[in-house]
Amino acid sequence: MTPFSSRRSTLQDAGARRSAVRALFRPQAEALANLASPLLRSGSTAMSLLRRGCAAPVADASLGRIGNLEVRLAESPRDVRRAQRLRYRVFYEEMSAKPDAASYFSKLDADSFDAICDHLLVLDHAEREGAGPKVVGTYRVLRQDVAERSGGFYTQGEYAIGPVLAAHPDMRVLELGRSCVLAPYRNKRTVELLWTGIWAYVRRHRIDVMLGCASLAGTDPDKLALQLSFLHHFAPAPDEWRARAHDHLRVPMDKTPKEAIDPKAALMSLPPLIKGYLRLGATFGDGAVVDRQFGTTDVLVVLPVSAINARYIDHFTPAT
Repeated sequence: MTPFSSRRSTLQDAGARRSAVRALFRPQAEALANLASPLLRSGSTAMSLLRRGCAAPVADASLGRIGNLEVRLAESPRDVRRAQRLRYRVFYEEMSAKPDAASYFSKLDADSFDAICDHLLVLDHAEREGAGPKVVGTYRVLRQDVAERSGGFYTQGEYAIGPVLAAHPDMRVLELGRSCVLAPYRNKRTVELLWTGIWAYVRRHRIDVMLGCASLAGTDPDKLALQLSFLHHFAPAPDEWRARAHDHLRVPMDKTPKEAIDPKAALMSLPPLIKGYLRLGATFGDGAVVDRQFGTTDVLVVLPVSAINARYIDHFTPAT
């Protein structure tokens, strides 16, 4: 058993690292404006269920609104298909993902996890898309209780998160993924609305920890040495949450010595999504994973609700 004083020292060290990372950022609340990157993906199992409906009955589907933009939960298979269509446009047509035959002909980014996940949609009520408002952003979320009944988390395909989950049986985990926003809407307002929706969902289901696979563009880890090394040295998850990439997939992240890294330059080179997670207080798992289908290198994000900067909690909590 780890002595209490040693455990406390470890937690203090982790807190000091998070404080050092946050100190590199300007204090302005522009933080989440940069989160409008399409590079977070996650999920869980059984596509055939989609024909019978969404992952679960949706109560109080609307989660927030700013002007003509609304964030809400998908309420039907049609809503989910609209999210899949947007994901295809962003991941496959705009970015470098390689579709299989089914995706190519359907123009949908669909997998077996969609059926059991909840899907957050950002709708523009000033623009029409078919019979309804235009879908301009989406996030996919999967609760631990649902994942455990249905085959597990998407993240488990890349990282050994089982022992981490087993070590925290009293905590509720939410997986975030498949995030994307249509190019003209990649601004502060849209992203704030997505996170207003996520925070409402977290509160509704009393979530304790969020996690998921975030991505760096490119499949050559050596070309991503600065970014991977920065996350390894400056934002490692505490041991109790530091899941390791599966050995047959794992790419070491400590490619550059800590003393050789310019933290500010490293931060500037990170994708907006990962910078946003750092601002919120996220830390990262052990090892990266190359995803050749999507043309990315993935890292594991771990974000306990207790680590989120208080000013963001206040910002995304509606006044009562």
